This record gives sequence, C-alpha cells and structure tokens, in this order.
Amino acid sequence: MTQKLDRLKETPSQTAGPYVHIGLAPGAAGFEIFDQELGRDIAGPNARGERIRIEGTVYDGTGAPVKDVLIETWQANADGIHPHPADPRASEVEAGFRGWGRIISDFDTGAFVIETVKPGAVTGRNGRIMAPHISLWVVARGVNVGLQTRLYFADEAEANAADPVLGFIEQVHRRETLVAERTADGVYKFDIRLQGERETVFFDI
Repeated sequence: MTQKLDRLKETPSQTAGPYVHIGLAPGAAGFEIFDQELGRDIAGPNARGERIRIEGTVYDGTGAPVKDVLIETWQANADGIHPHPADPRASEVEAGFRGWGRIISDFDTGAFVIETVKPGAVTGRNGRIMAPHISLWVVARGVNVGLQTRLYFADEAEANAADPVLGFIEQVHRRETLVAERTADGVYKFDIRLQGERETVFFDI
C-alpha cells in the first residue's frame, strides 16, 4: 500500500549540534568508546621542525564564542611534504607524522588549541610555491556544511606575499583574517569569525 505524499510529515532540520562530537570525537562528549581517538596526534614523536601551539576561538556573528566547534586540520611536514600518495615525496615523511588532526573547542570557553609542527612551503599547481599553511575545516552549531579555510603565519611575510591563494584575495584586510600572529616563542594566535566585520575568508572547494 502506497502512502500518500500529502500525509508525510516534513523531516525536522538538524544542525551539527552535539552529534558531531558523539560521532567524530566521542571522548570529548563523554563517551569513552575508543582506546585512542583519531586526530589527536598530528605530528607524532619523530617530527622534524619547530613545535608550535596555535590558540584561538571561533566567534559567531554577534561576537560570542562558539563552544561546540570541531576543527579538522591538514598540513605538510616541516619539509613541505604531505603524507599522502599524491605527494611524490610522501615516502620521505618521518614515521608517525600524520599531518591530519581533529580538534575540539573547550565546551565552557570555546577556546581551541592545535599542537603540531610548523609546516614548510609546498609546491602547488603549475609548480607554484605556496607559503607554509594549515588547511582547516570547521563545523559547529548552525553550520550545516563544513567551512574550509586556511591558516598562514605572520612571520612568513615574504612567502605569504607570493602565495597564489592569498593573491586571489584582492582586499588586503581580508587576507589578514587568514594570518596567525606569533604571540610568544612557538605560540600563535588565530581566531575564526563565522560572520561580521572581520569574517574569516572561507573557500568554496
């Protein structure tokens, strides 16, 4: 027997909410399902280069911290090599370096921390060199489709000036939303703004 379409109820909409954490990082949501969750160790114990700590907060359009954010990161190692078969030098990556991480914000403050090594410059399309950067994918309440952005480093000014992706952004003040400031030895500050006057540049890819 066929159900008439006019009798079917509309499926309730659902944003990311707590289900992102339960599904992707259950330990952060209080569910100890796995002995070791994926994405917690980005660089591994053998990584070359400078160990860095990136501190930040994701803000909504009103300027309030978003306290249920999940951020996935993807980066090259200090030599500019990605641990991926598409990178012809992938075999040179040090043991234990994954280059990928999954970060959860603090449920009380909204602050997040990324601990890794500073990536090196990488070769992009057509052989063009891209400045050291970390790719970020952000999902949270009210964000039905993950937001893709990048994090560059303020102390790489020369490389940033020649970066082809940053070069696509015509307005200089918009480029600045992708640049992390060094605040101490090995520490960078990088906030993400989902909307508003200093909205972070997001990429449609």
